[in-house]
Amino acid sequence: QVRLVESGGGLVQAGGSLRLSCAASGLPFSVYHMGWFRQAPGKEREFVARINWSGGRTYYADSVKGRFTISRDNAKNTLFLQMNSLKPEDTAVYYCAADRSTGSSDVYSTRVYDYWGQGTQVTVSS
Repeated sequence: QVRLVESGGGLVQAGGSLRLSCAASGLPFSVYHMGWFRQAPGKEREFVARINWSGGRTYYADSVKGRFTISRDNAKNTLFLQMNSLKPEDTAVYYCAADRSTGSSDVYSTRVYDYWGQGTQVTVSS
């Protein structure tokens, strides 16, 4: 069965760094586009970053561009999100997601992703 398991979340002070991981199993990871989303209390789940199957194309939300870096290791079936210069507004549950389509009309939409992890909590204190 397909399983996506996030890890690496925790409590960090503003300005600090954190690296999230997403271990994938049960799917051909190297042909899936992968994304990170986050959801804060009382908010809709929002797009954070996306990386295509090869790692050659990335997309970032304006709110994290320049601070976060998405990457993947296809040999290890693992997705990463390096988060630097963290802000209190980054506090949320972070989810990884997998898109098996050959293309998408909107990489920012949750609707184009087929599989989701359980999420990992990131809390940034001021």
